[in-house]
Amino acid sequence: MHADPARAGEAVERLLDLALAWEAPGGIRALSGVADAMRGMPGLVSGLRPSSPEPPSPDRVASLLAELSPAATAMLRHVDAHGGEGTTGSARRTVSPEQAASPAEELISRRLLVPRDGDTVVLPGEVGLALRGGRTTTEPVDEVPPLATTSRDPALVARTAAGAAFDVVRRTELLLDHWGVQPPSVLRSGGLAVRDLKLVARELHVDEVGAALLVEVALSAGLIAEGAEPDGTPAWLPTEEFDVWSGRPTAERWARLVGGWLASSRVPSLVGSRDQTGKSWNALAPELSSGLAEEARRLALRVLAGVPEGEVLAVGTGVASVVQHVEWLRPRRPAIFADLVTAALDEAAVLGVSGAGGLPPSGRLVADDDLPAAAAALDPQLPRPVDHVLLQADLTAVAPGPLETEVARRLHLLADVESRGGATVYRFTPGSLRRGFDAGWSALEVRDFLAGVSQTPVPQPLEFLVDDVARTFGSVRVGHAEAFLRADDEAALAALVHDPRSRTLGLRLLAPTVAISTSPLDVLLPRLRELGAAPVVEAADGTVRVSRPDLRRARGRRGRRPAGAVSARQAAQVQAVATAIRAGDRAESSRPASASTTTPSDALAALRDAIEGGTTVVIGYVDNHGATSERVVDPRRLDGGRLSAFDHRADDVREFAVHRITAVRPA
Repeated sequence: MHADPARAGEAVERLLDLALAWEAPGGIRALSGVADAMRGMPGLVSGLRPSSPEPPSPDRVASLLAELSPAATAMLRHVDAHGGEGTTGSARRTVSPEQAASPAEELISRRLLVPRDGDTVVLPGEVGLALRGGRTTTEPVDEVPPLATTSRDPALVARTAAGAAFDVVRRTELLLDHWGVQPPSVLRSGGLAVRDLKLVARELHVDEVGAALLVEVALSAGLIAEGAEPDGTPAWLPTEEFDVWSGRPTAERWARLVGGWLASSRVPSLVGSRDQTGKSWNALAPELSSGLAEEARRLALRVLAGVPEGEVLAVGTGVASVVQHVEWLRPRRPAIFADLVTAALDEAAVLGVSGAGGLPPSGRLVADDDLPAAAAALDPQLPRPVDHVLLQADLTAVAPGPLETEVARRLHLLADVESRGGATVYRFTPGSLRRGFDAGWSALEVRDFLAGVSQTPVPQPLEFLVDDVARTFGSVRVGHAEAFLRADDEAALAALVHDPRSRTLGLRLLAPTVAISTSPLDVLLPRLRELGAAPVVEAADGTVRVSRPDLRRARGRRGRRPAGAVSARQAAQVQAVATAIRAGDRAESSRPASASTTTPSDALAALRDAIEGGTTVVIGYVDNHGATSERVVDPRRLDGGRLSAFDHRADDVREFAVHRITAVRPA
């Protein structure tokens, strides 16, 4: 092993203590099953296997390596670094060293690469051992890969993490407030549609990757779940826990989100990518999970917590060094584990667990799985919320800091977020104010809220905009009706609407001569006739349509066929039956003649011989229902996997799929 002898001895003692190895008379051996359990795992090529049955001496292998050209040596090292297997390509497999015309042929001719099945070549264990200087690996295996770090002010790390933590709490709250009013539908596969994810990204001013992380974290924290709208349509809705969560302090809400993320098996980083079948991963899909996700997050935070205070991961190389460090700690994890570790570091930065490449005190407590203490450590670093904005004459409002929860909710209803940062800018538009009126606000309530929340007087342009929207709001009304009634006699129509017997029809007067009904037309007409009215149906163009029952007819009996046609049909049926019986008798009588051909190559050869000789054969054929039958045929043409032959049973030329022919024998 490429390791310090003392450390190698400690590793051997550890294996003996775990009973994964035992001391046999011939030396230390691995327990039965250990090799099978480790087979196929990445990075576990021992460098000793597979060895040749009669390996040459180390001196002989060294002399063969010395004969190689630089290109052949580079190829051999490349094969060794990538698992010890390769492909021959166009290289010849049987060639002498003098005839070798390429680096691959140089290696094959000297048995430094041994051909196997197909075009695969394998590096023998004794060759790889000599190539690595008598060691199993080229790099030391007992040295832990170091982390690439740089110096940074701990206060900056804490402020950066606190800002990210506040943003993720605020965005999650805005997301669930919006979904509580306009929930997105659940896909039939159980996920969130791409269109709805893009709407979330636009609403929260984040990219689609950040939007996917927010909805997945909200799901893991138990704040959203699959529910149903009033009409029964499945939709993603906030849970009852959201109402309790939204009333907690910001630090506690952040701890709830981080706890859900840390213990979740969800993999938000896969959203938008495609699986092996080419299908795109959707957010909130049930299959978007991995049993290694939680371990990757906890291990990445634990490694990051080992960085001394005042040091953070270096830009560009820091994340890669963490991945190498984790791969050394967990060598048996699959290749996807490295991607999960990288994603965990990115997600920790978005959630405010880390900041500027390092862990603040709250992040280190999260790594220790002490979330209440982490919330207490984060709380002093969070920005203090404000309860006021500054209204401006250009129809904008500037929040000088993070707004209190209730103020932010109301302002977000009446205005659109134009920009975020240290100060959030909101813009009032007719559409944003209309949202408030749709929610039940009046113009007076809007003015009172703006006057109470602003430290500056309400600008005159904003007052005019509120009045204009209030004046036009509701001027056009939209409702639902199944049918309408129109009459020239106002008194008769009014009496019909106010008749107690018509109460179940849902009649309502819109004008003295026009009324609407919530009952469909096929129900309304007979009920009006029962009430003594004589209604007629009015078409879409205003004309009167007098309906009458549709004319119905029965199909007449067919006449008898001519006697000649009946006798000809019966004669044809008798002839077909007789032909099929004769063909079956011929197949039965020829069965003992010789053994049938069963292999595909022999069957094709027998069919070609029959075509050339013009002979008759009996074939075993499997039909579309899986039933096997025997056919007496005269093969005529074999092309494109189809056999064209005269079928004696059908008395006609038919085509047979060659892959369905199970046997061929001469008749």
